[in-house]
Amino acid sequence: MATQAAAPEQLKRPGGRSALVQAQVRTALEQLVAEQGREQVTVPAVAERAGVSASSIYRRWGDISGLLSETAVHRLDPNRPLADTGDLRQDLVAWALEFATHVAKPGNTSLLKAAAALNGAEETDCLRNRKAEAATLVQRAQARGDWAPLPQQVVDHVIAPIVMRLLFGAGKMEAGLPERLVDELFGMAKPRLRN
Repeated sequence: MATQAAAPEQLKRPGGRSALVQAQVRTALEQLVAEQGREQVTVPAVAERAGVSASSIYRRWGDISGLLSETAVHRLDPNRPLADTGDLRQDLVAWALEFATHVAKPGNTSLLKAAAALNGAEETDCLRNRKAEAATLVQRAQARGDWAPLPQQVVDHVIAPIVMRLLFGAGKMEAGLPERLVDELFGMAKPRLRN
């Protein structure tokens, strides 16, 4: 009697049991990192806490680094709609504020630090997603005929300072930081108009 294998799309469907298992694994990881610190967390420990097999975690996330990285950015869905006010400065401020608020939450800061430490010089999902979002915001402005900095300038002057404060600073975001960073970007990058 042949058994019917599940189709790949069934294994990773966004709803049902798969979504429940992913939520349990992420919650277990977040709890363990908060309780024990990243260095003590292993895939088998996460699996035990989540009530799933370690092989399920390895199959879905590859290793603890992949799980940390994906969990750190999970709530900041790269497919969510970005602000589209018709003004690049306002869009960038809303985007930077959303990012800063998300990563400044204690659990997310811990996960971001752990993912950065494990990935070393490799680009994380978080950075890849922020680069893609910066490119989208810049392309929209250019399509309207507005001046826009390069996407890499946006990442370097808006996202990088936020991450640096969290990874190496006190972990607190001062009020108005996203607005100030965007203003500084525009001041540095925008061509000066002369009469």
